[in-house]
Amino acid sequence: MPVATDPLFEPLRLSDRITLKNRIVMAPMTRNRSPDGVPGPDVAAYYRRRAENDVALIVTEGVAVAHPAAVGDAGLAEFAVPEMFGEAALAGWRQVVDGVHDAGGLIFPQLWHQGVMRREGSGRYPDAPSMRPSGVWGPLGRRTSSDAAYLTDMSEPTRPMTESEIADVIAAFAASAAAARSAGFDGIALHGAHGYLFDTFFWAETNRRYDHFGGDIVGRSRFAAEVVRAVRAAVGPELPIMFRFSQWKQQDFDAKVAGTPAELERWLGTLVDAGVDILDPSTRVFDTPAFDGSDMSLAGWTRKLTGKPTMAVGSIGLEKDLYAAMTPGQGIAGSNLDRVMARFDRGEFDLVGVGRSLVADPAWATRARTGEPFTPYTLDHLATLY
Repeated sequence: MPVATDPLFEPLRLSDRITLKNRIVMAPMTRNRSPDGVPGPDVAAYYRRRAENDVALIVTEGVAVAHPAAVGDAGLAEFAVPEMFGEAALAGWRQVVDGVHDAGGLIFPQLWHQGVMRREGSGRYPDAPSMRPSGVWGPLGRRTSSDAAYLTDMSEPTRPMTESEIADVIAAFAASAAAARSAGFDGIALHGAHGYLFDTFFWAETNRRYDHFGGDIVGRSRFAAEVVRAVRAAVGPELPIMFRFSQWKQQDFDAKVAGTPAELERWLGTLVDAGVDILDPSTRVFDTPAFDGSDMSLAGWTRKLTGKPTMAVGSIGLEKDLYAAMTPGQGIAGSNLDRVMARFDRGEFDLVGVGRSLVADPAWATRARTGEPFTPYTLDHLATLY
């Protein structure tokens, strides 16, 4: 039976300047389709197709900020990650933005620094040392998708980031946010999840600092908060700032930064006080209960504790998460829309972040509105991502 999705197609005002036409967002997904960091016409066409088919907001794949160690080999292909600096890259992004706007959509870039996940000596700037808050990649022997060779390479500790290096990274985010505004983007998304740089400041296992960037959850959130403040100063008050965070890490799928709702409130409160407007709690399955004693999702707790617009993401439109669906043909599209609507209708989240389902089917949002059958997602569609 078709699922009633009319509430997903109501508008949402994000700021005086930005109103989304509906609640469906294309979630950020790495693609490696921008040679030399420059997005071409194929990238513009990729995003435009989704905007033409009822996606209100597109959050791009991770985009390297203007720092030499921002991206490299992180267990994925290291080349063709788009950049948010340099004349050629910004010209390419203007074409992407114009195409999405012409199709009636809005678009944020997801600004990205891989931090500890970048392998030393890789990327376009191999001489740049990778940035690690405390010199450690993370604990070994936890549940991860990283292969043994990569883990061996990453296990050797390095020196911690210096305060001047931290300042350089903050400045890089601000510079790239300003560049994004000049290219016409409608807001800024920051990738603070999945074991990348922000996340390793948040997580006590990888942040062992004793200065004001370490300590309790408020101290461990200070780096991210300073980036948010710098981005806000760079783009002004009009552009919304979205922040992605997660409990799980690539280093440890079962990790938790916040063990209780009270800890989550302190963590997110630091980010909101710094200027975050929209929260993007990334989970592998969107309706997984976040804490013992409650069936509320991480998105639900985020919205309850902060009052900020919140996006649910994680296997929406699929029957299994990516790492549980590692055989061809698994992950059938459209199988959990009833669960999405049940959570949405009870107010757990404001936005629905759709990832792999929109890779398989650019018209997924239109089909969700009309009740037409979805195009199934299988692992074969990964070829369009990486």
